[in-house]
Amino acid sequence: MKIDITREFIQKLPKTDLHVHLDGSVRVSTIIELARQFNITLPTMDPDELRSLIVCGDHTESLEDYLRGFGIVNLVLQNKEGLRRAAYELAEDAAKENVRYMEVRYSPILHTDQGLELSEISQAVIDGLREGERDFGIKTGVIICGMRHMDPATSFKLAELAVAFKNKGVVGFDLAGGEYKNPAKAHKEAFDLALKNNLNLTIHAGEADGPHSIHQALHICGAHRIGHGTRLREDGDLLNYVNDHRIPLEICIKSNYHTKTVPDIRSHPIDFYIDYGLRVTINTDNRTISDTTVTDEYLLAINELKLDYPTLKNVILNGFKSAFLPYKERVQLIQAALREMEELEQNELKMREKP
Repeated sequence: MKIDITREFIQKLPKTDLHVHLDGSVRVSTIIELARQFNITLPTMDPDELRSLIVCGDHTESLEDYLRGFGIVNLVLQNKEGLRRAAYELAEDAAKENVRYMEVRYSPILHTDQGLELSEISQAVIDGLREGERDFGIKTGVIICGMRHMDPATSFKLAELAVAFKNKGVVGFDLAGGEYKNPAKAHKEAFDLALKNNLNLTIHAGEADGPHSIHQALHICGAHRIGHGTRLREDGDLLNYVNDHRIPLEICIKSNYHTKTVPDIRSHPIDFYIDYGLRVTINTDNRTISDTTVTDEYLLAINELKLDYPTLKNVILNGFKSAFLPYKERVQLIQAALREMEELEQNELKMREKP
């Protein structure tokens, strides 16, 4: 079946976003409005100037450089209303491009500067997403992140929080932040706690550090999915292990270029990973910081890396297969996505048959 893959067609397809950061996905207009509402001082209130400070581009040199904008965004995410609104609007933005299921990750410890308790922060984000589910028909889950550069005791506290909110909106635990020289194994106790409580685990690894970081995430910390995994190709034996055990990779093409994990989009290994059979998923990472959408990420894979429609369809299904959801719910989502894709395909073919 030859399908004409346009932006409009991709936008209509049912999709997932399993790797998206809340604080990297706040609308610039919302940052300014929240700053005015709560009398918060920003570097500038001019939308274009603020955007240039937050949004990354060709000038971004490293992961550390990429992370610089988060400090500005988090100035307005220190109260319950800011967190609730950011989560709600993220659900709205994702639903507009037919993202059917999204897992939103963030680290509550970054939102305590004005005295909010961790439980208040967690509930505000969950409330915002639930409102978004109600209003926009999207399904969501929350992943709480420990931070690599912080004391492992902080990660343990955040794992306790994730366990407490399991089945109340939280679906997993993660480790984020600067990867280089901040090994995941230092936070093993947090992951042990999460695993004892049957919590899903994903870990940022193989982005700013090599495949040994992925090895730690899997074999020391017990990760079920890998965030990024871009440098997995450097270790063929580990790559085969990941493939054989169907461990999903949460690929974020544009941000990998921004962080200089790859020198340019065409150097990204996603096409090799897909061709080899790995369970690859495509995600945004940070919608605002990287100025991207799920549709944009798929278009990059199609235009720059020459993915065809059957391959695209399999990658979309990988997202639904890899969701941190109970098996029966995953099956329902997959079946609904297949029905929706079949209908879109038929409509596309009918349009082409018209004289």
